[in-house]
Amino acid sequence: MTTVTTPDPHSELPGRIMAREMAEQPEVLRRILDEGAPAIRKVAHEIAARAPRFVLLTARGTSDNAALYAKYLLEVRLGLPCGLTSMSTTTAYGARPDLSDVLVVTVSQSGGSPDLVASTRAAREAGAITLAVTNNPGSPLAGVSEYHIDIMAGPEKALPATKTYTASLLALYLFVEGLRGGDGGPAHVLRELAAGLLARQDEVRALAARYRFAERMVITSRGYGYPTAKEAALKLMETSYIPALAYSGADLLHGPLAMVDNVSPVIAVVTDGKGGEALRPVLDRLRGRGADLVVIGPRGQVERASAGFVLPTENVAEEVQPVLEIIPLQLLAYEVTIARGQDPDAPRALAKVTETH
Repeated sequence: MTTVTTPDPHSELPGRIMAREMAEQPEVLRRILDEGAPAIRKVAHEIAARAPRFVLLTARGTSDNAALYAKYLLEVRLGLPCGLTSMSTTTAYGARPDLSDVLVVTVSQSGGSPDLVASTRAAREAGAITLAVTNNPGSPLAGVSEYHIDIMAGPEKALPATKTYTASLLALYLFVEGLRGGDGGPAHVLRELAAGLLARQDEVRALAARYRFAERMVITSRGYGYPTAKEAALKLMETSYIPALAYSGADLLHGPLAMVDNVSPVIAVVTDGKGGEALRPVLDRLRGRGADLVVIGPRGQVERASAGFVLPTENVAEEVQPVLEIIPLQLLAYEVTIARGQDPDAPRALAKVTETH
């Protein structure tokens, strides 16, 4: 009989809070699908009726990576032009662009950062349709926004965001599907598959041994997987303090590839679909340089790498795979941090709510 070892969320060891919150993700996904989806669809239908001409996405940190995922969804699934905002143009420089008929979506776990609140208030005053996507319906950000979506993740106490990230991805996916009149059906496989990934902790622990003494890492992907690469890099940096550089596969070939050699660890997030197909020439170049290449993705790509983690991609739509892709990478950040003798619950110099202005 095989025994599956997972982080014990009830222990008193370092990382117990992060472990507990990672383990909650299947239930959070279920809650959104079963209880939150009707409210998300209602918001989406009301906004769709107003026919926004452009979308601006506003966020910081982990939420910024969720917003980037939404940008791919909106441009690919709806053909809506999108941009990621530079909040300082409003909060520091006082710019007041005409945002009539523009949808401004602000993504924030806490909804408490002053610059997010200020820029959203300014956008609404400039004529924008404003939507806040948060884990706190009573937050200042929700209060200044015309619409709000609750990601229903429950309190998150570990400094590294885990369950709020996957919850944000799913809520944004359901919102975009609602804008196009879809029912979000492809997302209903996620809860069960997420639970299966969390049960494979031993595989991730073995993988983490490769990175215990790493001095830097490169993480790459394309398409829907690119936000996953950025979020994985952020998780590794804020928990283990390893400098982790995230690049689009296309950007990696435009110069940064020169720093990759046969001792450089590279993680490739390979989405099963058009994004993964676009990444294949990059993987060929990395193998040609003798890189220590680890693939998170379909079995065929993992088998051609130095090591990897096979994701369940059969009958999983490409646009929802990022909800699953990040889970083994969250576990990897946790395991690498524990192996380096650090506490992933409380990275140095960080606060749960970052109050930028």
